[in-house]
Amino acid sequence: MNVKTLIFCLLPLTAQAQGFAGLGSDADGFSIPRPDPQFQFPADHGAHPDYRIEWWYLTANLTGPDGTPYGLQWTLFRSAMAPQTTSGWTDPQLWMGHAAVTTPDAHFVTERLARGGIGQAGVVADPFSAWIDDWQFDGIDGGTLTASGPDFGYDMTLTTNGPIVPQGENGYSVKSASGQASYYYSQPFYSIAGTLRLPGGDVPVTGTAWLDREWSSQPLADNQTGWDWFSLSFDDGARMMGFRLRQNDGNAYTSATWIAPDGTPTPYADGALTATPLEESTVEGHTLPTRWRLQLPAQGVDVTVAAVNTDAWMTTSVPYWEGPVTVDGTANGVGYLEMTGYD
Repeated sequence: MNVKTLIFCLLPLTAQAQGFAGLGSDADGFSIPRPDPQFQFPADHGAHPDYRIEWWYLTANLTGPDGTPYGLQWTLFRSAMAPQTTSGWTDPQLWMGHAAVTTPDAHFVTERLARGGIGQAGVVADPFSAWIDDWQFDGIDGGTLTASGPDFGYDMTLTTNGPIVPQGENGYSVKSASGQASYYYSQPFYSIAGTLRLPGGDVPVTGTAWLDREWSSQPLADNQTGWDWFSLSFDDGARMMGFRLRQNDGNAYTSATWIAPDGTPTPYADGALTATPLEESTVEGHTLPTRWRLQLPAQGVDVTVAAVNTDAWMTTSVPYWEGPVTVDGTANGVGYLEMTGYD
């Protein structure tokens, strides 16, 4: 979904009491997503400051010259204390960046924080550019991607070979039985190539990448405790997005989108997707599933999804698990998994 791990720690303190990371709190004063959105590009690639929460979230499955698998994450989150923008330090828009690289044996992660209104972070829609400090993502339809941390970095080039895909009903992604929702679209058809800078030296890599764009003001219900989100790229060119939002009564709300190789989406509402944990790992004191069975019977999907590195814990202000996965079963491929809310 990427309902992603957004800027939780930067949400106003009054919003922290309801739902996971305060995402079920009231959206007083902010705009609310409505059914049947009509996205306008390139304008909607930019920021929507009248909504409380927004992100530009890119993950990539990469391969080195010797066949070693790698994962990459680049994320910019925006959170608003008020539905407006101003210049200078009084601007109520807050920004956070996460970057990570995952190898079979290590997980590198770093974080940046910024205040709006001073040029330190932001997004321009046309020509598209997103940045925080010296991290840069230029070009939704193909461009460059850079980030660096104390012990890693990367410089990548992106090209597109498929269309932008709306998630949910024409981009209106429902998140709960009570109707919470977000606007949500993806670009799941990137080819990516470049260089990872790791402690052991530079590694040239190639692979596929997936961008999620989402914004809302109250995306979750107040009884939802966290989520499990999957983005899968199959060897035959099809894609699939799916998520499971866990509730404090032990039930879950699910959603999925099947994406044909030509980019045609078929959305599936609650109950169509089954996500079953198969194996757990303990990471940084948290026990969570790192091997899953995903079933989408309407598309004949029955696959096992397994972490490339079970220790892909994001040691950020609000911690979560995020890393590359392998896919085996009725279809084979690669993907990404994000899990939040595990104690």
